[in-house]
Amino acid sequence: MKIGFIGGGSMGEAILSGALAKDLVSPKDVFVSEIREDRCKALKAEHGVNAVTDNDFVKTAGLDLLILAVKPQVVTEVMESLKGKVPAKMLIASIVAGLPIKTIEKYFPENPIIRIMPNTPLAVGEGMSAYARNEKASSQAAKGIRDILYACGQAVEVKETLLDAVTGLSGSGPAYGFLMIDALADGGVAAGLPRQTAILLAAQTLLGAAKMVVETGKHPDVLRDLVTSPAGTTIAGVRVMEQQGVRGALIDAVLAATERSKELGK
Repeated sequence: MKIGFIGGGSMGEAILSGALAKDLVSPKDVFVSEIREDRCKALKAEHGVNAVTDNDFVKTAGLDLLILAVKPQVVTEVMESLKGKVPAKMLIASIVAGLPIKTIEKYFPENPIIRIMPNTPLAVGEGMSAYARNEKASSQAAKGIRDILYACGQAVEVKETLLDAVTGLSGSGPAYGFLMIDALADGGVAAGLPRQTAILLAAQTLLGAAKMVVETGKHPDVLRDLVTSPAGTTIAGVRVMEQQGVRGALIDAVLAATERSKELGK
C-alpha cells in the first residue's frame, strides 16, 4: 500500500506512526506534504518517509490512499489545488473536522471517499475513531482504513449522520476525561496526597476502568456494582456524585458538543 498525507500535523503523524509500527506500510511508500520545511525535515528524520512542501506527488506516486489531514480553515483551498491531480478511483480519506462527504465529492466526484472522526489519544496508540463512507467506497476499502485506525486504537463504522454524535462523545471526550482526572486528583490532594501521586492514581484508575469495560464487554453498571459494597466507601462517593449531577452534566456535555459540531458543519 502507498499512502499520501496532505498535512503533516500531529493527528496525521499519529496515523502514519501506527501504520508504520504495524508494518501496514513501508516508510518509502508514505508521502507527506507539509508547507513548513522544518516539519518536513522532522518527519523524514523521525519516520524515514517522503516529506515535501508541495502536492505534486499525488499525481505521480501511484498512491492507493490519500488522507486529507489539514486544518478546516484551509481545506477548501487545498482541495481546489488538488483538482486534476487526484487520479479517478483513488481512495480519499478525510480527518478534517466538520467536512461532509458531499463537500469532498464536489471536488472529487469519481473517487471513493471515507470520512473519519478520530481523537487525540491516537498519538499514544489508544485512539477511538469512527468513519463513514460514500457509495463508491467498497467494504474492502473500509477494511483498509479500519486496519490503519486499529493500528492506533479502535474504530467503528457509522452512518455519516452520526458523526456529529461521535464528535460530541469520543472526539471531545478526551477533554472530559482530562477534566475528571484533574478533579479526582484535586480530591486526592484535598485528602492529603501529594499532587503528582494524586494525578497518577486518578489517571491510572480511569485507564484501568476503561480497559475493564473494553476487554470484559460487561456493562459499566455491572462493573460498578462489583466495587460498590453495601454501606461502603464507594457508594458514599457515588451518592455525592449523583447528588451533584455529575451523570447529567456528562450527558449534557456530549449533547452540547454534538449540537456545536452540527453548527460548525453547516
